Amino acid sequence: MALNIELLEQSFDQIKPCANEFVSSFYTTLFTDYPASQPLFAHTDMASQKQKLLNALVLVIENLRNPDALVSPLRGLGARHVQFGALPEHYPLVGMSLLKTFETYLGNNWTPETKQAWVDAYAAITALMLEGADYSEEAIALKEHA
Repeated sequence: MALNIELLEQSFDQIKPCANEFVSSFYTTLFTDYPASQPLFAHTDMASQKQKLLNALVLVIENLRNPDALVSPLRGLGARHVQFGALPEHYPLVGMSLLKTFETYLGNNWTPETKQAWVDAYAAITALMLEGADYSEEAIALKEHA
């Protein structure tokens, strides 16, 4: 899948001046729309978590033109999310909340093309994260006994 790099970069540039508010809004949207996701963050320092999300978004945007640089970090991120209790069915919830937050912050600049660019980007990110996630019975058993 070819990503619309220019549109992703342009839309993210519009978010940068209010990046901290953006990530806060993302979590508010996630927890409001999907309250069942809150327990995943029960023991999380949310200030640190928000910074991690922002850093991940920046990493992705800064490496869209060098996608090979994203493979290892995103697979590693997927592996870490398994340790935090994230399941494959959580990814669409996060994606919907992310899209909704972009829509809110981009306003009139949230066009069908921009939405499609982010849908495609999130699908690519998710695919790499899930490649790094080990949901085998053995891995889950190890996690439960850790």
